[in-house]
Parts: sequence; C-alpha cells; structure tokens
Amino acid sequence: MLQHLTIENIAVIKRAELEFIPGFVVMTGETGAGKSIVIDAINAVLGERTSRDLIRTGTEVARVTALFTQPCAAVVSLLEELDLPLEEGELLLSRSITTAGKSNCRVNNTPVTVSVLKRIGLLLINIHGQQDTQALLSPPRHVEFIDTLAENQALRQEYRTSYLHLRALQREQDSLFMDEGEKSRRLDMLRHQILELEEAAIEPGERAQLLERQAVLHNYTSILNNLQAASLALSGDDSGSAGAVALARECSGAIEPTAAFLPSIQKVCETVRSAAYELEESASELRATLHSISFDPNELDAIERRLDTYYRLSCKYGAAEADMLAFLDAARAEEASITHSDERINALDNEIEMAQNATISLAKKLSKTRREAAQTFLQRVKEELTALDMPNVHLEVQINKSPLTEEGGERMEFLISANADETPRPLAKVASGGELSRIMLAMKRVLAEKDAVETLIFDEIDAGVSGRAARKIGYKLKEVSRGRQVICVTHLAQIAALADCHLYISKSAHENATETHIARLDREGRRQELARIMGNENVTAAQLAAAEEMLNAGNNA
Repeated sequence: MLQHLTIENIAVIKRAELEFIPGFVVMTGETGAGKSIVIDAINAVLGERTSRDLIRTGTEVARVTALFTQPCAAVVSLLEELDLPLEEGELLLSRSITTAGKSNCRVNNTPVTVSVLKRIGLLLINIHGQQDTQALLSPPRHVEFIDTLAENQALRQEYRTSYLHLRALQREQDSLFMDEGEKSRRLDMLRHQILELEEAAIEPGERAQLLERQAVLHNYTSILNNLQAASLALSGDDSGSAGAVALARECSGAIEPTAAFLPSIQKVCETVRSAAYELEESASELRATLHSISFDPNELDAIERRLDTYYRLSCKYGAAEADMLAFLDAARAEEASITHSDERINALDNEIEMAQNATISLAKKLSKTRREAAQTFLQRVKEELTALDMPNVHLEVQINKSPLTEEGGERMEFLISANADETPRPLAKVASGGELSRIMLAMKRVLAEKDAVETLIFDEIDAGVSGRAARKIGYKLKEVSRGRQVICVTHLAQIAALADCHLYISKSAHENATETHIARLDREGRRQELARIMGNENVTAAQLAAAEEMLNAGNNA
C-alpha cells in the first residue's frame, strides 16, 4: 500500500508531501491546480517514461519518493530475485530527473535502473486514466482483458514462442527459394569474396604490427641518430671523452673511501654505485639495439603493399581484421546453405509442418480458454454495469477466425447495445464517454480479483458522468477499496463524499511564481469543498446543507 509520497520540483509543485491511508482516497481541486501532476509524479517514481519538461522552471533536479508498506508476496518475491533489501516490511522507491536528461533511481537506497524500477512499480500500483478507457475502442486490446481473467499468461507465452519459431522457419525457407540464375550469380559472388579473403590470409592484430614496423622504417635515420647520441652519452667516445657510466664509477670510487669516516654519506655512496650499474646495463642494451636495427627498402615496400591489401579489404568487408574474418565465415556459411539449399528446403518442410501443428494446437487451447472466460467475463461485467445504473446494456463478444498471429488464431471484439431491442455494435460506434467510463470501471472491478496489485489509481474515471450514475460509480469505488487501496482524482461531489481520506489540491501565485499545495481536509474542509464542487466560489447555505447530507450518507456507505 502507498503510505507516503514526496514530490519536489515537479512542474508547479515546489515541494509537497502526501500521506495516504488504506481504503478510499480522493483528490479534488480546480482545473489546472495540479491533480494530473501528482499522477505524473507517481508514474515517474514507478519507472514509467517521463520528460525533463516536468522539472520545475528555474531548478536543476526534480525528485519523487514513494513509501510502500507491507508489499504483496509478488513484490517480495521479485525483490528477492533482484537481491534488493526489504527493510521491516517497508519499500522506498525514489527517482530524480535532471535538466541534462539523466535519471537516478533507487530502491531502499540501492541504485537500480529505470527498467528495474518499472518491473517493481507494475506490481505496486495500477493507474487507470482516460487513455485506458480509450483502449476499449481498440479491438486488439479486448483479447488482453479476456486473457487476464482466464489467467492465460503462461499459455499465451508458450503459444507466442511456438509461433515465432514457426515464423523463423518459414522465413528461412523463403530465403532459400531462388531461381537457378539468381542462385548461380550469388554463388559466383560468394566464391569470389571467399577466395579474396582466403588468399589474403588475414591475421588478427597483424595490421597494428605492420603499422608499428612501418613507423620505425620511416623514421630510421632519426631513430639511429638518437640511439647513437644516447650511447655516446653513456659510454663516451674513442677520443677519450668520458660517458655517464665512467663518471658514475669515478664518483662512486671517490665517495667510497670517505664513507668510512662519514657514515652519513654511506647511502649516497650506495645510490651512486647502484646508478653506475644501471647505467652500464642501459649502455649495453643501447649497443645491442644499435647492432640489431637495420633499414631494408624492400621490407618497407612489402609492408606498404600488405597494408594496402588490408585497406582494400576493409572497404569491402569491415574495418577490423575480426570483421573481415566474420564476413568470411558468413560467406562460407551462405555458400554452403545455397549449395545444399534443396536438401535444407526439404528438411524445413518437415520442421515447419511439426512447428505449425504445435502452434495450431496451442492456438486451439488459447481459443478454448478464451471462449470459456469470455462468457464468464461478460456475465460478471453485466452484473457490475447493472450496479452502475446501466441495467439495459447488453454486451457480447464477437469471435472471428483469422490467420495465425502472435495473439492466436482468431480476433475478438466487444459489442454493445444500449437497449434490448438493438443489435450489438462495436463500442466505438455506440458508447458515449460516460458509458465507456462505467464499462471500464466494471471491467476493472471484475479483473481486480485476478490482480495482486494492492493500490489502484483512477484518474478522472467520472468523465462524462453525472447525477445518479456518478453516485453509483462512487459506491463501486468504495466497494473496491474494501479489499485494497483506491485513489481517485475526481470532479464530482457524489464520489468525493464517499472517501475515507480527502486531499485538496490548490494553486497560488506570488512573486512571479506559481505553486501547487496539497492538504488533507477535515470534515469542515470537506463540506466546503463539496459545496464548491457542486456550485461555484460563492458557496451558498443550500450547497453547504447538501454537502453535509452527502457526507452523512457517505459515512454510512
């Protein structure tokens, strides 16, 4: 259950802290006060896609923190899988967003990715907004409702895996069908590429070695002069000029007798003696290097021809030696595939037949579970709609066979008629906005029994509804909240009066800045707010009396 929400620098909200309780929570306020911003903030901390545009103007970082208590078993299991701590039954999610577009997510102060935050968030809160109501108008989404009630997740995944395997085999077979002329041309090209790469005898790392040797040969004179100068500096020359080695020895010889009388310079003596030895070794290595280096114009020509080969091949087959070798392997595999394509086509016939039979079998299982669940689903939704003041509505599901797709072997669409003597038609052609809101609420009510999520948020579920229908929706939300936490953004007093907790969202402007404030209303505050919703800013005694009556009725609901 969501217990506490902290919002900082989100749009017009500078800082707000919201305390939630179990049961039915409503949020009201004037249009533009910031109710939708609260929902955006909750979406952000649940790992949903967000934008830097949410960050309050003039600030660099926006933060949202949400505290949940006693998460359900599915959440606990996922946290264990992710090796994330759960401290005394509390789960703290946080997310910060910067103007640079960076996002920092934490679960109980442990850094996580946005995708991990979203996996956890999906099990904590289910947010229903007006876009979900619009999903009712999309027939491809209808089968998802049925699958949820039928608990088809595992079967649906098994079918999809089988279907994708079938499609992969079919695509492979299609790629092997080509006429003889095309096959001959492709083989000629592949064999030319294979021969060119094989004759090149590519070695990983060879080009780097060649470039290194080329650099040495291009700079041979400079290298030779520098090494000779260094050797003379260390070893001296034939004219008797002493080098660094002789001077270090001379220095060591001069200090050593004195060290017996001045123990303090013993360390200096040892350092100079050691330096003399190291300089002598360095001089020896320089002489060996001088004797070993040589310049051969033919070698330089051979290196540059080899590098030119690598350059030409890189333009065709990839920049690095590994890319060229990978191209060679792929070309050999394709050559073998085309050469033996007839045999592979025949083998694929059997594989495709087996995969198709398996996929069709799973599609039939899906269809059977869906048809059974659809009848139960529609009956349950019908009962809920009757309670929502839509007793004459008739719902049915139209099922038509179709070629196999990722979703199965048939299409499903909900049809509706407002009156018993009318032919059911697609929802998009019949249902009004208010009817769609109630139908979606009825479906959510039925599906909630299969959903372990403990917090449901309804963002303006009352769109297009008023009067007695609004009261019915309020009672239905209150009923749902008896088994879980329900948070509802509403513009209707009939719904707000039934809440266990009423949060009021307001907006104020001062010093050229606009801020949103959120407060929990006491009974008198609720009475004033209900009266405002029913009327206008100039609240009348009659409106206050009506609000009082609503609150009294809500307490008995």
